[in-house]
Amino acid sequence: MLAPFTARAFRQELVNILDYWEKYTPDGRGGFHGRVNNDNQPVPDAPRSVVVTSRILWTYAMANQYLHKPKYLTLAKNAYQYLTTYFTDKQEGGVYWSVKADGTPLDTKKQIYGQAFAIYGLSEYYLASNHAPALAEARKLYELVEKHSFDPQNGGYREAFARDWGPTDDYILSKAPWNKSMNTHLHLIEAYTNLYRAWPDARLKEQIKGMMDQILNHIVSDKTHRMRLFFNTNWQTKDEIISYGHDIEASWLLYETAEVLHDEPLTARVRDRTIKMAEAAATGLGKDGALHYEYDPATKHTQYNRSWWVAAEQLVGFYNAYQLTRQEHFRDKAKKSWDYIQASFIDKEKGEWHTTVTYDETSGKGAPVKGDKVHFWKGPYHNARACAEMWRRMGGAGH
Repeated sequence: MLAPFTARAFRQELVNILDYWEKYTPDGRGGFHGRVNNDNQPVPDAPRSVVVTSRILWTYAMANQYLHKPKYLTLAKNAYQYLTTYFTDKQEGGVYWSVKADGTPLDTKKQIYGQAFAIYGLSEYYLASNHAPALAEARKLYELVEKHSFDPQNGGYREAFARDWGPTDDYILSKAPWNKSMNTHLHLIEAYTNLYRAWPDARLKEQIKGMMDQILNHIVSDKTHRMRLFFNTNWQTKDEIISYGHDIEASWLLYETAEVLHDEPLTARVRDRTIKMAEAAATGLGKDGALHYEYDPATKHTQYNRSWWVAAEQLVGFYNAYQLTRQEHFRDKAKKSWDYIQASFIDKEKGEWHTTVTYDETSGKGAPVKGDKVHFWKGPYHNARACAEMWRRMGGAGH
């Protein structure tokens, strides 16, 4: 039995996700397990990523503002303390990419993607708690990113650095010479937008607008309205691989940024691109109503596996396009996304969402891959945020 496409249903699933992470991921020492298997058993020695730790911080800070339950703020505080105690590099500044289960540094690279999520989580925690040191930490990270990563000649942000902010040729998400990426820019503008909510600074606003220009001019193709993935310093692109999930995610995140800045010309410009990006992403939908993962035009190869984060983002992205256009086909795509999530991703027996669901192009059918519920990349952010967004957009909640 599928839940209806209503605000109440999204609120309930948000609570289900929050309950799962509260029950199975705390390690008893103030931190959160880096890995939990399909049977909800923690893997105690699994490393912990700054991305998932920051996403836990963001999720529970957001949840406190939506649901007003003290336990959510307590969990956010635990994540905040863990992040600032173990991931913050007290000598060189910035946050590490990963730590061991005992909190000692593991991968000490200064990945800008990681700095972005720390800014995102810290600024949300400040909005939820008014804890001034959290905002101070977020601002420190912002200044470090601007000092070391911003490219004043070509625009945009370089991908990664060594622990001391010197050069590195291993960018984790890519390799030299592809030292700028769609993924990092998308999540950095998301983080800066959240920081601007907490700290409406004039220079920060200009940097966000500049980043938006680079995204719209270089990353989003003005012909296909899809995002290119990797670039060198001069914005030459590596290939034309299509990431359907990132296209639909960016369609609503970029519009959110324009709205937060209260810049009418920018909002009008982004609104037009948002709709075109949603239309372009929709060409990646399969018979089951879910987006394929990737397509490479050069080899004509499609990666069909469905991913939990893509499913969450297409739900919000298509509904956002419906809100902007009132075209019913976008609402239908969002509803089909929700039905698919319930039928294929949500584990009704053990909780949370499966990471991956297979897909057969001929039959249009697939099955969940019963892997880890929590791992180095999988936090509660995509699915909890999607449920909170849908609840809010349907009139059921607000900050």
